[in-house]
Amino acid sequence: MADLGSPQNTIRVLQKYQFAFQKRYGQNFLIDTHVLNKIIDSACISKDDFVLEIGPGIGTLTQYLCEHAGAVTAVEIDRNLIPILEDTLQDYHNIEIVNQDIMKTDLSGLIGEHSGGRPVKIVANLPYYITTPIIMKLFETHVPAESITIMVQKEVAERMQAGPGTKDYGALSLAVQYYARPEIAAHVPPNCFMPRPKVGSAVVRLDCYSEPAIQVRDEELLFRLIRASFNQRRKTLVNGLKSDPDMLLSKEQIQMCIEKLGVPVNVRGEKLILEQFAKLADLVYEELHDSTENIS
Repeated sequence: MADLGSPQNTIRVLQKYQFAFQKRYGQNFLIDTHVLNKIIDSACISKDDFVLEIGPGIGTLTQYLCEHAGAVTAVEIDRNLIPILEDTLQDYHNIEIVNQDIMKTDLSGLIGEHSGGRPVKIVANLPYYITTPIIMKLFETHVPAESITIMVQKEVAERMQAGPGTKDYGALSLAVQYYARPEIAAHVPPNCFMPRPKVGSAVVRLDCYSEPAIQVRDEELLFRLIRASFNQRRKTLVNGLKSDPDMLLSKEQIQMCIEKLGVPVNVRGEKLILEQFAKLADLVYEELHDSTENIS
């Protein structure tokens, strides 16, 4: 089958099947062989690996994955693309195509069924409208992946590796850095896609930790505090946490926890590093449990 990294070959396939791009799926197909090779190199794919691809589209990146990996499973939500994928990938015998919504898929079960015990690597050209929910699902469901190599909007890539006190630092930065070490591998201009997106893109490699970067007593509470801290980032940390409708502590109790953390009581959430959020989560956890015990 012809290399779909060539724009002419992509156009030929789209015309053959009279394919219409679905805006609701955020479809932008890669048409640059240099970028495709960069993704493969960044993901360090070898014949020892099992690759889970999210959103294969017409199979452009999938072809490259099949050439380099031991086995590939590609999850595609758009059923109109399934016959196209069966055509463009017909020369490969190490590919399984699954027509499902990735957000409703049991990923650990899927990986367990198809990986054959191989190291797992996730690769995706993600739809920009649903990038963060997909990333968080991969992390929060503890998918057994060594690495996640993804094409995302440039601004999202920058947020993933941002540090405290910067404009890009936020809940996504902390979540990604809790589970993985992010690194931007390449910047990709709009002309590398069909149709062209309105924004620049970037390839990001996330090296997943076997254990989270820090230990915390209640992971769910940690991320609740982080989200509350950045929901209105100009608020102080106290007021941000107090605005959380699920926060069961009084303002005075929250202030006490922040004082125990050893930072100014009027600090903003954007100034705290991951380790400080983890310590704060443990302090809030203890305060919540002490309050419960006193009531009972």
